[in-house]
Amino acid sequence: MNNRSEKTLKLVQLALFSAIIFLMAFTPYLGFIPLGFMNATIIHIPVILGSIILGPKVGAFLGGIFGLTSLLNNTFNPNVTSFVFSPFYTMGGIHGGIKSLIICFVPRILVGIVPYYVYKLISKLIKSKKSSKNVALVVAGISGSLINTLFVMYGIYFLFGTSYSNAKGISPDALYGLILTIIGTQGIPEAIVAGVLVVGIGQVLLKFKKK
Repeated sequence: MNNRSEKTLKLVQLALFSAIIFLMAFTPYLGFIPLGFMNATIIHIPVILGSIILGPKVGAFLGGIFGLTSLLNNTFNPNVTSFVFSPFYTMGGIHGGIKSLIICFVPRILVGIVPYYVYKLISKLIKSKKSSKNVALVVAGISGSLINTLFVMYGIYFLFGTSYSNAKGISPDALYGLILTIIGTQGIPEAIVAGVLVVGIGQVLLKFKKK
């Protein structure tokens, strides 16, 4: 494959991953998997896979797309805490700003960067080629999901602590407990789902990449 064909292929792949992110973000229920006790968010899965398959630069771009969909959703379809993701939404005198953009974009861009390096590192550390890929894909999927959850929730805690607790109707002292509860009840199950999906889909995509 010559350089021109390779660039064209990468652009097509980038467009495809971007389209999937938009489709999942704006189609009701498509970006979630019901687990009975919660709906696990899976919109970050294309970002993680794009990072592993196409590299960290493309992954960062896809993470930016993920952040953009979050910004749009929280601006045009807001809830009481949408100000933490959108500087254009105000609730009861509480409004976001540059801090909203940080929470909205930085964690999602990292979701498109870190899994690539995690995948490469685990692949090198494990000698067996077959098992290394599977383990590396699982760990990369889990790491990408946890980065999204941890950076978003701790970003909210440090940048919007009092405002977020007021919007939630709880005392500021109870906020950290709420953050840990969300991480434990939503973040960890989502990370497990991400690990399963990334290893399942990633194996297929890596085979096609070789061809």
